[in-house]
Amino acid sequence: MKSGKLIVLTGPSGVGKGTLVRSLLNRHPELYLSVSVTTRSPREGEIEGQHYYFVSRSRFEQMVEAGELAEWAEFAGNFYGTPYFGLKQGIREGKWVILEIELEGARQIRNNFPQALRIFILPPSWEELERRLRSRGQDSEIAIARRLLRAKEEIEAAGEFDFQVVNDDLEVALKKLESKLNLGELSGN
Repeated sequence: MKSGKLIVLTGPSGVGKGTLVRSLLNRHPELYLSVSVTTRSPREGEIEGQHYYFVSRSRFEQMVEAGELAEWAEFAGNFYGTPYFGLKQGIREGKWVILEIELEGARQIRNNFPQALRIFILPPSWEELERRLRSRGQDSEIAIARRLLRAKEEIEAAGEFDFQVVNDDLEVALKKLESKLNLGELSGN
């Protein structure tokens, strides 16, 4: 049986992590996306169990107390976390599990899964990151300002990761990710 791997993708809000992950999964169906839990409300089009598990604050706190989460953090006023069960099961089954999380969670994963491959996604420029956040039309000015402040801190931590990929051109960024992940090894090519 092939051995499983844990791949952690991190980067500031608006950098395009979700788009990169969706594209990787479309091109490499052998990859497995870990589904996080969150206390935030679903955005339009998000599906329970596919994008997130949406839980109440009290349920999330119960999960933390019970030690059910491999990592968790508060971001933009909501809690996010990764259940141990899905990670361990996927790795045990030989899957390459992708975990798309923020910086604080990635630091916790480094402690709990030191063998994980950790990748930081960078924006092409500060101006482009701000443009992307504003163009989503999902956040208030206060929320955008909070995300930008947090992004500065996160970008300063990019050197903590195994490697960085600038998401300027989606296809170029995808090819860099595929190369760094050595996806031919997974598919047997």
